[in-house]
Amino acid sequence: MKKRLRDIAEAINARVIGDDQIEIGGVASIANAKPGDLVFVEEEKHLQPALQSGAAGVIAGAFAENAKTPKLLLISENPRLAFALAAAMLKTSEAPAAGIHTSAVVLPSAVIDKSAIVDAWALVGENAQVGARSWIGAGCVIGSGVVIGEDCRIYPRVTIYPETSIGDRVIVHAGAVLGSDGFGYVTDRASDKHEKFPQIGRLEIEDEVEIGANTTIDRGALETTRIGRGTKIDNLVHIGHNCQIGENVIIAAQAGFSGSITIENNVVIGGQVGMGEHAHVGEGVMLGGQAGVLPKKILRGKGVAFWGTPAKPLREYLKQLAALGKLGK
Repeated sequence: MKKRLRDIAEAINARVIGDDQIEIGGVASIANAKPGDLVFVEEEKHLQPALQSGAAGVIAGAFAENAKTPKLLLISENPRLAFALAAAMLKTSEAPAAGIHTSAVVLPSAVIDKSAIVDAWALVGENAQVGARSWIGAGCVIGSGVVIGEDCRIYPRVTIYPETSIGDRVIVHAGAVLGSDGFGYVTDRASDKHEKFPQIGRLEIEDEVEIGANTTIDRGALETTRIGRGTKIDNLVHIGHNCQIGENVIIAAQAGFSGSITIENNVVIGGQVGMGEHAHVGEGVMLGGQAGVLPKKILRGKGVAFWGTPAKPLREYLKQLAALGKLGK
């Protein structure tokens, strides 16, 4: 989808040096850029390769203001963010025209907005709701009472269990399972049999959340599992029942969360992190890859990085590694 450079610059809060009426068709890496593309650089040392690329324009910081080049420049305080916003503007929609495919099964009590899309072989259950301009991909199962807000993208073969609530502008990638039962059992000591504890709570996903492929998020046992606004969850993540995930949290692939964990706002969690039940991670904490947080452990410190198992502040963890290295010698 082509856009005038002027319109792109206004949307991404960048200043244009050059002809702002030129049309831009897409974004690319410096190595693969073609005429009509935009590229970006965050450091001055990468500017010259960008200027020599096939791109029509370069998004860069103030260091590029005086560059002698015929190429178009967009000057931004945050070139990477500006590039991401430009890419979103230029992205071609993957969804078909509004409507319900003839092979989809939509039960009579379901409410589908006229501007929404339901693709082939999808099932939309009783009393479910799908908001304006939302897209339900092929083979999805939307359970009874599920509410999906506006401008959502539910990719193929996603399963959403009954009574799950999804806000606006949520993206759920292929194969994700939302609202399944939590892993909760009570052991009968007389027989050693594991009896299932009730899993009758809800799952609520707030606006602008993105959930990766094959990620699973359990409903609450008796209460609600909640994923806060703007949180981004990678592929192959598991979030157990009753977890409370705050706003703008980043969770990388293969992380696993036991039940009743609290993650406050703006936390960053690396890949393969594991957390025990009832753990609590304070606002702005960073957890390095493969860190392990013990059950009921509380980690606090905005901007503080924790690493290792059990997770410790990074400086302490590195000192211990150094000490172990000396013992080994």
